[in-house]
Formats: sequence, structure tokens, C-alpha cells
Amino acid sequence: MRNLSVSVHFARAVLRHSVNAGLDPVALLRKNRISPRLLMEDDARISVERFADLQVSTMLAMQDETLGYAPRRMPIGSWSMMCHAVIGSATLGQAMSRFCRFFQLFESGLEPVLEEDGDATRLRLQSSPGQADRGAYGSEMFLYNAHRFCSWLVQEHLPLLQVDLIGPAAARPAEYQQVFLRNPVHFDQPSASLLLASSLLQQPLQQGEASLRHYLRHPVLFMLTQDYARHSWTARVRDLLRQNMGQLPELREVARLLDVHPQTLRRRLSAEGASYKDIKTRLRRDTSLHFLGKQGLSIEEIAHRAGFSESSAFIRAFKGWTGVTPYTYRKGL
Repeated sequence: MRNLSVSVHFARAVLRHSVNAGLDPVALLRKNRISPRLLMEDDARISVERFADLQVSTMLAMQDETLGYAPRRMPIGSWSMMCHAVIGSATLGQAMSRFCRFFQLFESGLEPVLEEDGDATRLRLQSSPGQADRGAYGSEMFLYNAHRFCSWLVQEHLPLLQVDLIGPAAARPAEYQQVFLRNPVHFDQPSASLLLASSLLQQPLQQGEASLRHYLRHPVLFMLTQDYARHSWTARVRDLLRQNMGQLPELREVARLLDVHPQTLRRRLSAEGASYKDIKTRLRRDTSLHFLGKQGLSIEEIAHRAGFSESSAFIRAFKGWTGVTPYTYRKGL
């Protein structure tokens, strides 16, 4: 499993309607081993495992898969039943049509429609009046789930021509770029939608009942961690670094191992919106968050696994990433 993390903004969004549902957000955080203090730090991050567990447990506690972002509750099990309704489709286009039809049955206020217009097809969410007052995370989550689920169906990260979101960016735009796999994201749009090439709808499904059973064990975590972009230079560099965390190599050595000139590697990473320094920093950060959630590892051992030769350097870096020390972060777990 890739060690990844998400902005604390998304944890806040998950809990936004929990109080109105009669729940204690602090208790939900502690149940999922997330320090409540982290939610007060704008730059804090949470491992994907903790975030996925928080989202699932909050949905279960609210008995609502929309987390209170729709006028009507979406019963627990709706997503699972949608998957079973869709999995027998022959093509992605048929699967997306069934996906939309399934959720239109609920009239929850978040109803997807598929609009084909020549070379482009739009998956658009029809929102009910007053929907914007509930916050944008409901539609963001719905589109994210749709994109990741469709990508899983065809076993590739589906390229999007555009992602339209309602309202301004509540977190840094780069966070949404990560969520939507570096596809173009536009804010303050009149409706939330995904735009993709119509030709993609002809792709045959690569999944069946057997793989669906595996997917449904923890679909939230599965969609957060699935990775089909193994051919990208960013993925290749990250994978190579992950194999050498004890002593992270310099860019020149990485270029040699990948059989390219260092300047060529810089250009190719830049074309993907990445840099060697950023890849290394994010890998260290996400590895640290992952292992801090494990029992029985000392700070010194975690520092080593995250590619630091000294604990003091690790502690300084971690505080810069999250606003708290590793000790404080772990204490809150």
C-alpha cells in the first residue's frame, strides 16, 4: 500500500454536520486515532488510513453516506448496492448510465446526470435549492468517488478534460489537484461536474463479481490508495525512492538508475507538475504519518524509515509539515 496523506481540511469537512446529527466530533476523532488538535492546524495532514476510517465511522454513526451534505439521507449500503447494479455492464458508458440511474432513484438532492455532446461527455450533479448552504464537500466527495470508481472499473486513471466544483477552494488548490489526480480543477462553477472524452465510454470493464468483493471490503481506503499510473516518471521516481528510504539517493543517482540524463529527468518531472525535491519531501512526510500510526515503533526508528539520519532533523521537518512534533501527534492518536 502506498503511504499517502490528506489535508486536515478534508477531515474537518467529514465532521461538519456531525454535531447537528447529535454526535461528538472529538470522540469520532479519538476513535479513529486522530488528534483533535490537528484540526486546529491549517497545514496539518492525516494518513489516508486514519482519514478513510474517520469517513466510514462518521457515515455509520450518522447513518448517512452523504455525511449530511444532502437534504435527504443516503442509507448505509447504497454505494455497495450501486456497485452490484453496475458491475455487470459491458462498457464504461453503460456503467456510468447505470450509476446515474441508481442515484437518481433516491432523490437525495445529489443526483448525477450524464450529458453527451459530441466528443465530450459530462457527469453533472443536479443539486436541489439550498444545497450550497450545506457546503461543497458533498458534491466534491461524490465526484471524487465517481472518478475513482470508474477508474477502478477500467483499471486506469481516467483522464479528465475538466473538473468543475461549486464554491471557492477551501484548501490549497494543490490539494484538489491531488484528489483529482492532477486533472484541471476549476472553482466557483455554477454546477459540479466531470468532463471526459466520449471515446473513453467505449472501454470494456476490467472488473467482475470476484474483484468487487475485494473492493467492497473497504472501498473508501481502496479508492484513496489505488494507483494505475505506474508509467509516469513521478511514480517511477517515487517507487525507486521508496525502495531506498534508509539512504535516499540524490537526483543524479536516481537518473542513472532510470537510465536518463539528470536534466532530462528534471524536465519530465516538471511536465508532470512535480520536482525531485517535492517527491522526496512528500514521500518522507507520508511515510512518517503512516508509521506514527503503528504501535511499537520508536521515533528514532520512524525517523530512519522516513529517510532521516538524525531524529532531530526528522522532528524539525515533521513540525514544519504538521505544526506539531511527532511526540504530540502520536500522543493524540
